[in-house]
Amino acid sequence: MLPWNRARRTPRARRTLAALLLAVAALVAPAATATAAETAAPSRGWNDYSCKPSAAHPRPVVLVHGTFGNSVDNWLVLAPYLVNRGYCVFSLDYGQLPGVPFFHGLGPIDRSAGQLDVFVDKVLGATGAPEADLVGHSQGGMMPNYYLKFLGGADKVNALVGIAPDNHGTTLLGLTRLLPYFPGAEDLLTVNTPGLADQIAGSAFITKLNAGGDTVPGVRYTVIATRYDEVVTPYRTQYLDGPNVRNVLLQDLCPVDLSEHVAIGTVDRIAFHEVANALDPARATPTTCASVIG
Repeated sequence: MLPWNRARRTPRARRTLAALLLAVAALVAPAATATAAETAAPSRGWNDYSCKPSAAHPRPVVLVHGTFGNSVDNWLVLAPYLVNRGYCVFSLDYGQLPGVPFFHGLGPIDRSAGQLDVFVDKVLGATGAPEADLVGHSQGGMMPNYYLKFLGGADKVNALVGIAPDNHGTTLLGLTRLLPYFPGAEDLLTVNTPGLADQIAGSAFITKLNAGGDTVPGVRYTVIATRYDEVVTPYRTQYLDGPNVRNVLLQDLCPVDLSEHVAIGTVDRIAFHEVANALDPARATPTTCASVIG
């Protein structure tokens, strides 16, 4: 008698596992809307292409949303937080798939990095700045690494701040390890949502991304992680290794902070204070639990 995992696999079982993976992956970012940032965000103070960087903050900040997120919803708190501190702030949508208008970050990540490349050029052209700083959540904290390493982004970027980035892929709490027991599930993800398949630990994309080292010269890196991350797991795989890297655990800054994967990138002002420190290290102040009111 064959083991159950060989004899009783069905298309329904494969679809069930794929659906489960998609449901868990949906935690990467808050529910998206169809609103485009370039029409909605200026009223909130960002994506203002007339903004000129100041002497205090000479580089524009480009915000890169997570999987299933978009250029507005992911940044309803962080973008105004940075604008109020004098930064020119911009955000983009990337990774769109045909027929999926409301959710972004699902397309092949190398192509998404190409969209980031075009967007950074647009921002630099509008602001007149020679370099930008990038801040990304989840996939948005990892995908720019491809831009930096393979698309010439290191010449245009001063710093990359990743909030809960899946820099070395994710096991999704071990769920991805079940894929081999469901033939066809990996193909289903790859064909229908390549941006998800690319993020699985050990994928061809992740292997290529980290070959030869995690970082490139000339860029400052900051990773902000939470031990309660339920999406990018194990959470320590978010950390980068290399020069000019600062890996930060949120609970080392504030032990009672319980933010998980979504909250750390969308509403956590303690994490955002650390983002501000990473963008302007010369004026950094200690990040503590009290930073929530800063």
